[in-house]
Amino acid sequence: MSSTENILAKAAADKQRKPTGKIRQQNEQLIIDAAEIEFVNHGFKGASVRKIAERAGLPKANVHYYFKSKLDLYGAVLHNIIELWNSAFNDIKPDDDPAEALAAYIHSKVMYSKTNPLASRIFASEVIHGAPFLSRYIETDFENWVAEKASVIKAWIAQGKMDRVDPYHLLFLIWASTQHYADFGEQVKAVLGKETLEEDDYQLAAEQITQIILKGCGIKRVSD
Repeated sequence: MSSTENILAKAAADKQRKPTGKIRQQNEQLIIDAAEIEFVNHGFKGASVRKIAERAGLPKANVHYYFKSKLDLYGAVLHNIIELWNSAFNDIKPDDDPAEALAAYIHSKVMYSKTNPLASRIFASEVIHGAPFLSRYIETDFENWVAEKASVIKAWIAQGKMDRVDPYHLLFLIWASTQHYADFGEQVKAVLGKETLEEDDYQLAAEQITQIILKGCGIKRVSD
């Protein structure tokens, strides 16, 4: 297995092994935040650990203390992105109300576009470039995660809670519509004639996407 194929597994293992002291957490978050900017602006190959250290306000040696290499740091960034996104839909069950579960997932994903836009762009760039560092994850863990969520959606369909739709394409639609506000934020601002998107803009986006998707799936909310 190559070093790139094992990037997420190593990042997850490193996270479990590291002490969780307050100073360590603060420094790691400073480094990851700085790394996101560098990876967005320059990609993995063009990003510099020295520049990341300067942006974080830490000596370069400190970056290497927490992350042994640029690849380890990139793995930590990607791991954080995926862990954040998946957490919003991890615990869905066949007994859940699909209206509530999907609405909560859509809202969370739109809000991540507000609070973590760089993370979304890094993930999009990684996939657009053929997922060189995520290929093993996409073909194994991610495929299994999606299959689990698809099985729950199929259970909702079998129970008559929603129309017969393809679960995979439903998830694709949710990802595309919610991540649009991060990946194409400049386009959204231009069309809306705004310099910045405010909280109300994201709330409206979440409400509209939810309404369109639930109606398209034949799902009625209790409030309808």
